[in-house]
Amino acid sequence: MTQDLLAALRCDPETPAPDLVAVDAADRLVLDEAAPALAAAGPGEVVVVGDRYGALTLGATDRFGLRAVRAHTDRLTGEQALAANAGRLGLADAVRQHAALDPDLVAGARVVLLALPRALDALDEVAGLVAAHAAPDVVVVAGGREKHMSRSMNVVLGRHFTEVHASRGRQKARVLHASGPRPGATSIWPAATQHEDLGLTVHAHGAAFAGTRVDIGTRFLLEHLDGAVPDAGRAVDLGCGTGVLATVLARTRPGLSVVATDESAAAVASARETVAANGVADRVEVRRARGTAGLDDASVDLVVLNPPFHVGAAVLDTVAPGLFAEAARVLRPGGELWCVWNSGLGYRPCLQALVGPTRQVARGPKFTVTASTRR
Repeated sequence: MTQDLLAALRCDPETPAPDLVAVDAADRLVLDEAAPALAAAGPGEVVVVGDRYGALTLGATDRFGLRAVRAHTDRLTGEQALAANAGRLGLADAVRQHAALDPDLVAGARVVLLALPRALDALDEVAGLVAAHAAPDVVVVAGGREKHMSRSMNVVLGRHFTEVHASRGRQKARVLHASGPRPGATSIWPAATQHEDLGLTVHAHGAAFAGTRVDIGTRFLLEHLDGAVPDAGRAVDLGCGTGVLATVLARTRPGLSVVATDESAAAVASARETVAANGVADRVEVRRARGTAGLDDASVDLVVLNPPFHVGAAVLDTVAPGLFAEAARVLRPGGELWCVWNSGLGYRPCLQALVGPTRQVARGPKFTVTASTRR
């Protein structure tokens, strides 16, 4: 039934896009390459990390009759899609989703299926976790599209495992096999960096965008943030990443409460550690959520946003407008969305249509900061 099952998978609730698919050649190759190990695995001995919409988790579960398969997906939409697909296909009882990338996820695992992340830091964190906490005879079968793979991935896996080799390519996909966890291996994650110029400590897990750096767009917005609704009582850092904007807002405005949201589990874990490290955890609530889900309409005075423009490897022009609409929903009349964006993207007309009158606050060589007032 596996091929029929894979064909039945959906990406919902993901934002549709022409190049967005629920299963690809890399998923199928991972399942084929891992078949001997999966056939020998017992209940609770299989872990899946990074499954986009459930192809690896449900494909393995269906094909080999597995039970108590543990799964972790960084993106909330991927987690929700896996749950929805499992429910529709009658496999919900066979899967245990874990929100956190932590030792409980991989403890005692003998087979780990991994959708290779594009970021080497993300791969390093997963590999280190598996090597330290899975069974001594664990095998890792990690697959991806060849255009997104590099020899550096072999090097990263080699830091944590004694045996690493690549499969033959198939349909522009390839698999890396790793086994033999190195004894005494330690992990650097989460990492931390002190930014003296900002008076800020940033914590980050491997899959968090920009890591412990403060990206140039965020820095540009920070330069102008003092003028953003000075009398605001409640603010939202939408798509908070490592929590830099939320932390600075809370630290510089003692009377302000901030909600920081992101759909990435790595971002949420990073943001919680960042706000704690900077002493503002009592006034910053970090939530894993899609956009502003869970916040009431017209309930905040200020939203700050440095919007992404992609979903995984798919570049989408609908991500930022969707976030603008989310911001508009929760802003009180007269509240403002302060947004930084690459000047070439020309977001101002979209902001005016979705939020309200929009003024340019600053423009640099690459980025523009705008303030949009909710009608």
